[in-house]
Amino acid sequence: MDPWLIWLIIAAVLAVVEIFTLTAALGMLSAAALVTAGSAAVGLPLPFQFVVFTVVAAATVLFVRPIALRHVLQPQVARFGVDALIGKAAFVVSDVTDRGGRVRIDGDEWTARAYDETLVIPAGRTVDVIEINGATAIVYPRD
Repeated sequence: MDPWLIWLIIAAVLAVVEIFTLTAALGMLSAAALVTAGSAAVGLPLPFQFVVFTVVAAATVLFVRPIALRHVLQPQVARFGVDALIGKAAFVVSDVTDRGGRVRIDGDEWTARAYDETLVIPAGRTVDVIEINGATAIVYPRD
């Protein structure tokens, strides 16, 4: 079997294992094996193939992997779905108590409950959404 084909098989196996582990290290080793397969295909002797693999693997693991992990581990900038509603202002459509009520958030009506069980928030007031519990907005009156 040709050495370039062996390197290509190694690259494929490492890529498949990377898909299941998501460590980014095996992906870098797979890239190194792919580069080495190219160097073997042009006729580089076996000892130099190992040197190419070692250099490319070290370079990718030391330089590319930290950059990739930094981008993967960044905190989520934008909130989506109901998480985006937390902190928004809402208009009280019908009186809100600890048992129920209705508010309008960005044009949509939601069932709502007051954060404090002693509060009764009359219709027409503006409140802040502090939590979404299922399909119910937990609100607190603005001062």
